[in-house]
Amino acid sequence: MEYTKIGNTEIEVSKLCVGCMSFGKAGTMHDWTLNETQSEEVIKHALDLGINFFDTANGYSAGTSEEYLGKAIKKNVARDKVVIASKVYFNEGRLSRKAILREIEGTLTRLATDYLDLYIIHRFDYETPMEETMEVLHELVKAGKVRAIGASAMYGYQFYNMQLIAKEHGWTPFSTMENHYNLLYREDERELIPICKQMNVSLMPYSPLAAGHLARAEWTSDSLRGKTDRVAKGKYDRMEEQDMHIVKRVQELAEKHQCKMSQIAIAWQWAKGVAAPIIGATKAQYLDDAAGALQVQLTLEEVAYLEEMYVPHPIVGAIDKNPEQGVMLLDEKK
Repeated sequence: MEYTKIGNTEIEVSKLCVGCMSFGKAGTMHDWTLNETQSEEVIKHALDLGINFFDTANGYSAGTSEEYLGKAIKKNVARDKVVIASKVYFNEGRLSRKAILREIEGTLTRLATDYLDLYIIHRFDYETPMEETMEVLHELVKAGKVRAIGASAMYGYQFYNMQLIAKEHGWTPFSTMENHYNLLYREDERELIPICKQMNVSLMPYSPLAAGHLARAEWTSDSLRGKTDRVAKGKYDRMEEQDMHIVKRVQELAEKHQCKMSQIAIAWQWAKGVAAPIIGATKAQYLDDAAGALQVQLTLEEVAYLEEMYVPHPIVGAIDKNPEQGVMLLDEKK
C-alpha cells in the first residue's frame, strides 16, 4: 500500500479509502448492505492490505454502519493506526450549531471512540449561515473531538466561500473534498477541483467506479446491488448511451495492460491527482482489485484517450436546495 497526507495536516492515509455505506443493517437504507460479521470480514481484509482509511456517515443504514465499523476496529486494530471519517448533514437541523454538537456525540458513541480523524459536511446547508457551521466545526477541532474537517459534494463557489470564512476568522479550514468524480462524471473539473488544488485540499471522491459501470463491459449487472440500487440507476442510467463509449475504452486499456477494468478507472483517478478514491466494497476481492491498481501506470496519451469521449452531464452530487427532512437517498430512481 502507498500513503499520502491529507491537505496541510499530518494525517497519513492509504491511497485507498474504504467506503462504509456498504456496511449496515439491510433495509434501513439499502437492501444490499453487509451484516455485522460480513462487514468485519471486509474491514479486516482492508487492514491486512495496509488500508487505514475508512469513511462512514451518521445516516448510513440508520447509524449501524458506524456501529459495525467501530466494533470491527476495536477488535482488530489499535485506534491510532486507523483514520476514521464520518459525516453530518442528513439529520434534523442539518449543519446548525445545535445539530452538529448533537450529531458528533452520536457518531462518537456509535463508533466507540472519543475522537474522529476527519469530520465531513455531507452537503451544503442552504438554511444555516456558513459562519455558524464553520465556527462550530472549529470548536470541535479545538476540543480534540475532531482532528480535521472536510466537505462533500457542493458547488465550487459554496466551498470557496466556506474556506474564505474560515480564513477570515482564523478557524480550521477544510482539508478534504469528498465529491462525485469518475470517468463517467467529470463536471467538477470546471470549478470545484481547481479550487481544491489551489487550496491544497485533498480529493477523496466517492463512486470512483460509477457504481460498477467502470468495472464491467456491460451496463447492467445481475448482482443484488445491481438489481436493487435505485440511487445508482438514478445517477447513471440516463447517460448510458454516451457513457458506454467510455466504458469500452476502459475495457480496451484493461486488455492492453492485462488488468481489470476497475484498475484502469482507479489508476486514472491517481493520474488526475486524487489522494484516495473511496471504494465501497461488498466483497474482499474488490479491495484486492483496487490495491492492484497501484501497479497500473497510465501514460498521458492513455489518460487523454479515456477522457476523449466525455460529454457534459447533468449535475449529480451538488444540490440546489436542502431536501425534505428524512430524505437520505438523493438521485433515487423511483
